[in-house]
Amino acid sequence: MKPQDLKYLMSFSIPFSCYFSIVYDGIWSWTTIIYAFVAIPLIELALGSGHGGQEDLTDEREQSPYFDLLLYLNLPVLYYFVYSGFNIFYANALSTADTWGKLLSIGITLGASGINVAHELGHKSSIAAQVTSKLLLIPSLYTHFTLQHNRGHHLNVGTPIDPATAKKGEIVYIFWFQSTIKAYIQAWSLENKRLQKLNKSAFSLSNEMIVNTIVSLLYLGLVYYFYNAYVLGIAISIAVVSFLLLETINYIEHYGLSRRMMDNGKYERVELLHSWNSNHILGRIVLYELTRHADHHYKANKKYQTLLHYDQSPQLPYGYPTSLLIALVPPVWFSLIHPILERMEVNKM
Repeated sequence: MKPQDLKYLMSFSIPFSCYFSIVYDGIWSWTTIIYAFVAIPLIELALGSGHGGQEDLTDEREQSPYFDLLLYLNLPVLYYFVYSGFNIFYANALSTADTWGKLLSIGITLGASGINVAHELGHKSSIAAQVTSKLLLIPSLYTHFTLQHNRGHHLNVGTPIDPATAKKGEIVYIFWFQSTIKAYIQAWSLENKRLQKLNKSAFSLSNEMIVNTIVSLLYLGLVYYFYNAYVLGIAISIAVVSFLLLETINYIEHYGLSRRMMDNGKYERVELLHSWNSNHILGRIVLYELTRHADHHYKANKKYQTLLHYDQSPQLPYGYPTSLLIALVPPVWFSLIHPILERMEVNKM
């Protein structure tokens, strides 16, 4: 580890901000929202987009346990804030503003430090990584994510059969329903096909989706048992916020980008042109280099600390937090992104 690698400690700035959202009331309840969608966009706007590749691609960087440790530390941190949040909602009569501020803050933290980290760990083959990935997904009620993402999305990205690839002209609110529902159905289909090849029954604990369902129901049952129906509703609500944050990221990552079908009926291989990139420094670090998404799809087994920026990949004009906000206003999003897509189409001709 080198001194410059300490910058990845900034990935804990989202859960750190969540502490203030949970513990304090009033405007403090909105700390995570203000930090993620006001402070970070303003800082990135001031700093601009960085350029160039990773500064260090040595084997030492690849193998250093420091980078993995940062990922695993999110598990106790995440569950601490979920548990603390439930206790606050259970023990206090909060105002509507405080309720929404805390709910959204915990949901954003689940998305950034839960689903996002689970995504990174889910690409690793070790038992520890796979188990931790699953545990991180439980509070988001998205335990099927790793299965569908690894076996479905990476194979089908940029094609009509990938629910996580938004078509040109599709608004994000329609995409939410398409991606969440179709990805869930696809996860069942993928698991059923796997079991068929192994000559195993789909109606057994060998079916990962059945296990996922049991675990999710058990989690919700425990929340109801130890708290009440109100906190159960909060648990479901923060889960929805977290996975809608994920789906909005999916939306901006591949919006309008498609792979060409070749003469043999197969799609061209995934290239650096099939994902939107952002090299804005703060969003990169906070999200464990998720914004260098083209390289992730080009070589899915690369660790986050070795992902590269490529100028030939389509570049978002703004960082991920700003792009997420813009995507929520479809006319503005279309006016920003469609000219870039049109220039790309002209260059292909």
